[in-house]
This record gives sequence, structure tokens and C-alpha cells, in this order.
Amino acid sequence: MNTELTIRICGEAGQGMQTVGETLCSLYQQAGLNIFANQDYMSRVRGGNNFFQLRIAGEPLYTPRAKADILVALDAASIGLHAPALNEGGIIILDKKKTGITQENKSFCDVPLSDIAIKTGGKEIFLNAVACGAVSALSAMEFESLAKVLRKVFSGKPEEIINKNLDAAKAGYDFINSSPRKNTFSLKKGSHAGAMVMNGNQAIALGAIRAGCKFYTAYPMTPSTSIMDTIAHYAEQFHIIVEQAEDEVAAINMALGASFAGVRAMTGTSGGGFALMVEGVSLAGMTETPVVVALSQRPGPATGFPTRTEQADLNFLLHAGHGEFARAVFSPGTAEEAFYLTVKAFNLAERYQIPVFIMTDQHLADSSRDIDAFDTGNARVKRFIISKEESKKISGYKRYALTDSGVSPRALPSWIEDVIYVDSDEHTEEGHITEDADVRVSMVEKRLYKKYAGLKTEIEKPVSHNTEGAKAILIGFGSTYGAIKETAEKLGTDCIHLPQIWPFPTEELTALLAKAKKTISVENNAGAQLAGLIRRETGIKTDASILKFDGRPFDADYLIDRVRKEL
Repeated sequence: MNTELTIRICGEAGQGMQTVGETLCSLYQQAGLNIFANQDYMSRVRGGNNFFQLRIAGEPLYTPRAKADILVALDAASIGLHAPALNEGGIIILDKKKTGITQENKSFCDVPLSDIAIKTGGKEIFLNAVACGAVSALSAMEFESLAKVLRKVFSGKPEEIINKNLDAAKAGYDFINSSPRKNTFSLKKGSHAGAMVMNGNQAIALGAIRAGCKFYTAYPMTPSTSIMDTIAHYAEQFHIIVEQAEDEVAAINMALGASFAGVRAMTGTSGGGFALMVEGVSLAGMTETPVVVALSQRPGPATGFPTRTEQADLNFLLHAGHGEFARAVFSPGTAEEAFYLTVKAFNLAERYQIPVFIMTDQHLADSSRDIDAFDTGNARVKRFIISKEESKKISGYKRYALTDSGVSPRALPSWIEDVIYVDSDEHTEEGHITEDADVRVSMVEKRLYKKYAGLKTEIEKPVSHNTEGAKAILIGFGSTYGAIKETAEKLGTDCIHLPQIWPFPTEELTALLAKAKKTISVENNAGAQLAGLIRRETGIKTDASILKFDGRPFDADYLIDRVRKEL
């Protein structure tokens, strides 16, 4: 009985690894097992080599493993590329006839995927269903469970296609069950699996919908595009306008226009697209227009690795935009955090009339886990606008009225009879352009100091385990959370995850690190940007930084090995 299992499906782009992977995710999740799935894919529509990896266990999972127990090789190149990533005693499912492989290897499990697909379905396209059946038999799953999942996966197809997929899967299942390989990786079930399987981008999208987002606009850019796709999927149901803009400049400005009109608005992009949005970010700061921006990081500069992961935009995001104004930056590490922090982002953006950023990356965006249903009671929507009834009573409205909090009462153009003056130049309380030095000082203090003071009272506190007397503390933000959490548990160290980067949780982090014997930052960048930020904001210099900037995420095995060396 195995405590956990890792399956890697690999092949050329267009061969359907994602279909196989997502089918297996549903299979194991519905069987009461916990899962963590991640993808590695090249920036091309056809060819190359991609893989979908699925980790399964009887306890919650947050990070991938470096090696697999089952490799499903859909082409010949995958065997040579991925065989080194096979665990001792692992199995490679391959079709020797189709791939032209002649050599023998004890790890090879030759399954005539192509012949079975053609025999049962009439076309090679059913090969993926055959592979699903074979993997299910290797891991001792009931075929009835797989059949139920396949029916759901292909529910939009004609009954004939559904039946052909079922026949192909059953043939693959029976082929393995008639061999000595059957039930090789029988899994011990846990006590609880999440109710649904979700990735980070889907969680951000659902958080936006929960928060009352009514306008989403973006120019498609990996890895942020699926946020727009998910919101578009539910747009009709929740009365949301989704606009694919001609470029990122248009996207940020359309979002600001929608927000000015009174609806909650959001845009999303990656580093290159965000570079184009920066002037619009400053416009949001000057006009005090709330907006939420999702920045899904990928390796740069320029196009870089467009489909891979990195955390190198931290400094860029903290300082993006000319001039000085308040902002908030969240860095979720799980799908759950992505959902709840997105709701909070909308609430804060509207309360303080500022841009709020959700900083994520390809690894979190595309990785899926089984999670429990969201508690909407912990995701309450709060609006901060003058009601329609109160707006009718206003006379002599000042859009930028100076207040103790720095936040001016916000009226909507369609609800108030007074004229609302909004200007990107420096302006008076009424919104008229000015070059008065005293007014300038008051407005900068309003937009920066006063709003920042309010934001500091609403900081999302660091997520920490027992740091008292720890021999080492690993510190990370965003998608490194899973790897540092598992590493800390395996090595007896502790960890701190920062779900909010700005305003920086200075007091909270300083207290947590006060008695640390050794501090190590864990970052997907080359410049130790988090370590630098910690030193700047707390005066604490981390003892070491473990940096990974090859475009691939941290996995538990890699990080455990690196931390051992540091200790």
C-alpha cells in the first residue's frame, strides 16, 4: 500500500496531456484522495515537449515532487527526456510499436495505446482514454469510478463519442489488469479530500465575481488569460461585462473608466503587459479611482519564458507608477488565499480609492489542488460609495475633500446632481487644476501618508508555524508557500509565508524573527528581492537566500536538499 503517488503524462503539445491529467485529477479527488497537479509546457501550439504532473496522497498536498512513479510517454522523445525523473521501482507506460522503441527496460510497461484506440474507437484520438484506463488499473482504482468521471468530462459530446471513450478506457484498464503490473500502486486513502479541484487563476476569478466585479478587461497574456476566460464563462450568469482590449494600455484605462462610473472593475496581465499599464496605474493614484490588477508573473526581461514561472516582478510592482501614492499588494500562496484575498482587494481598493494588486505567477496560476468549498461568510463584500438616496441631497460636492483618513466621500456621476470634476493634474478639493504649493503638499499627504496609515491597520498577517526557538526559519511569498511548508515539516524547521507584501507587515514579521537562529529566504528570482525588502523594512538581514530562476517552480525534494546544505 503506497502512501503517495506521482504520475507524469508527457508528450508533444496537442497530444492531450491536459485532458488525461484533468480526468485523473477528478478520478482521485472523487475517490477521497488529496491531489496537487502542475503543468510544464512550452510556448508553442504543436510539438516540443510538455507534461502534466499529478501528485496523490491521503493527506493535503501543496507542492509537486521532483520525480514520478508512473510516466505516461505519449511520444518517443518523452522517454529519453523524462526517464531520469522516474523513481526507483517506477513504471513507464509507452507504446513501443508507435514510438519505435525496441530496447528492453524493466521499467517499461508496453501498452498498445494506438492499436487499442483504433480498435475501440476507430481513431487514434481515443488514445488518451486508453491511457486513463491503464493508469487507473495500475493504481487499483475501480473502473466504475473512472467511467463516471469520463462521462462528466465528455458530457458535452454526442453519446456515441462518450461510449467510444468508455470502451477505449475499459480496454486499457483490462490490458493492465491482465498483466502482472495491476494494482502496483495501490493507494492508502485519507480521511478527507476537498470538494472541488481548482487552480489559482480560477480562484482569483471566482473571488472577483464574489466581490461584485462587473467589468473585467484584459489583453490575453500567459499566464493571466485564464482569469478572463473563467470570468467570461460566468459573465452572463452574474451580469458581468468582459472586454478583450486591443492592448494593455486600453485595458487599464477602460477599467478605470468603468470604476469611475461606479462598478467594480479589474484587469489582469503579466510583466510585459503591466509595463504598458504603468501610466494608468499612476492615473488611478492621482484620480483616486479604485481598481484591482492581477499580475501573473513569468520570467523576463521582455518575452523571456512566456509559459514558465518566476517571482522577479516584486520590486517592479512595489514601485510601478511615477509619483508617490498608496497601494496594496497581495501575494497568495494557495487557491484559497487567492479567492479570499481577491475579495479583500476589491474591498480595500474601494475603501481607500487606490489600485490594489494581486501578485501571482504561472505556478500558482496553473497548479490545481483539491480544496473545500469557499466560506462566503469570510468573504463579505463591503461597498464604500455614497448611496443613491444620499447623493440626491448633496450640494457643493468636493471629489477630493481633505479628511483625517485621507479618503474623500465618493459619489457616482449618475447619482449626484452636482458636477464631479476629476483631473490627472494636481487639483484642489473640488477637482480643479492647481499649481498651489500648499495644496500640493496637502494632496500628497492625503494620497500617500493618510491612506497608507489606514492600510497598515488592515494588513494580512504573515502565516507562520511555531517559530519560537526554531533552528531555522524559511521565509517566502506567493507560490513558494507549499514547498517551504513541506520542507519545514520534513526537516523540523519552521516557515513564514507572506500573503501580503505591501504595506509590509513590519511589526508582525520583526516579532516572528526576533529569536530566529537562522533565516533563509526562498525565492523564484535571481536578486533575492524579498530578502532585500525584509532588510529595508525591518533591518533584519537574512542569513541566506535559496534562489531558483530557471523558469521552474520549487518542488519539495529540491528545496529539502538545498535547505539541508544550508543547515
